[in-house]
Amino acid sequence: MQRITVIGGGFAGLTAAISAAEAGAKVTLYEAHDSLGGRARTAEGPYLTNEGPHAFYSEGPHWAWLKQRDLIGPLAPVPAFEASRGRFRHRGVLRRNPPVALLKLIRHSPEQAPLDRDFHSWAAGLVGEDTARTAAHFAAATLYHHDPGSLSAAFVHARLRRWVRLPSDARYPLGGWGSVIDRMAGRAWNLGVRMETMARIETLPSKGPVIVATSLTSARALLGDPSLVWHSGRTALLDVAVRSRRGDVDVVTDLDSGGAVERFTVRDRSLAPEGEQLIQGHTPIAPWESAADGAARAEGLLDLGFPGWRERTTLRRQGISDGRTGAVDPPGTTWRDRPGIDRGDGVYLAGDQVAAPGMLSEVSFNSAVEAVARVLTEGRFGPVPERWSA
Repeated sequence: MQRITVIGGGFAGLTAAISAAEAGAKVTLYEAHDSLGGRARTAEGPYLTNEGPHAFYSEGPHWAWLKQRDLIGPLAPVPAFEASRGRFRHRGVLRRNPPVALLKLIRHSPEQAPLDRDFHSWAAGLVGEDTARTAAHFAAATLYHHDPGSLSAAFVHARLRRWVRLPSDARYPLGGWGSVIDRMAGRAWNLGVRMETMARIETLPSKGPVIVATSLTSARALLGDPSLVWHSGRTALLDVAVRSRRGDVDVVTDLDSGGAVERFTVRDRSLAPEGEQLIQGHTPIAPWESAADGAARAEGLLDLGFPGWRERTTLRRQGISDGRTGAVDPPGTTWRDRPGIDRGDGVYLAGDQVAAPGMLSEVSFNSAVEAVARVLTEGRFGPVPERWSA
């Protein structure tokens, strides 16, 4: 078999490279950045930040795959949701619990949420306009989208149910996601994958199958295919480190406009220097809003949950993640309607905005495994990875 080329060294690219190499294929991986990881990259210390809040979900398909290969590593302890110091901003006030009507909406069976209706109109018919807006803002914290009410009711409702399940299946690797990326890179190296960083690919290789595991924007430019578009979110990111103080909460979720701020050092003390706390916030912003608009909303959440944070600040970073927070599905669409994995002529896509099921990074994983399975099947070469069912 000819060598498989993987373009992109993030979570999807490393998953594809490992899966192909495990089947005996020769693999070369190219990464434009000077280090691997993509959006899963963890900044170097002393403040170990990711590009926005990151968590694995142990019910997801990638969890068993990573665990089987001993790639997860030690995990931070996760307190039960009901026992944590989580708070909600609702009508400008910090509350311990979300509205009861919102919880009743989430508990509706998945079959009740229609695919072809927007979430707001469906929810309003069940719990009223006010609670429907609150529920959409609650969803914004996990969808990274400024208007979840405009998306498919089935899509939003399924993710709300997954997000608030008890006990929570969210898991946090000690040292940030970068620790998992390092282990994945080590696994790929041991399997003989040739990995080249600082290697920006401008044209596709002339020989062998290629898996393009980049953002959809980069894939569109590389392949010259204007059809490679799908909907995603636009989110303002704010990282703040503060000197420790008794009384700070763990997380504040915004039910008034969407977004959240979360103290990640409550689980993993290695993320910031001794005596300091690392808080990461994300606030979805509309196309016409700026990073400053989103940061201002995040600061309002910090004011409620972390009194005096400005005087205690030792680090502040902010930015925008545009079209890099996973796919969202409008009414009448599902993941099957997104850009297909097989682009023809031996070219395949992997990433979080392509036609694969799952939530957030699960889409990247599923699409990478499926891309490799198609390469190996069509090449009649070795055993194929375990695939998800369409």
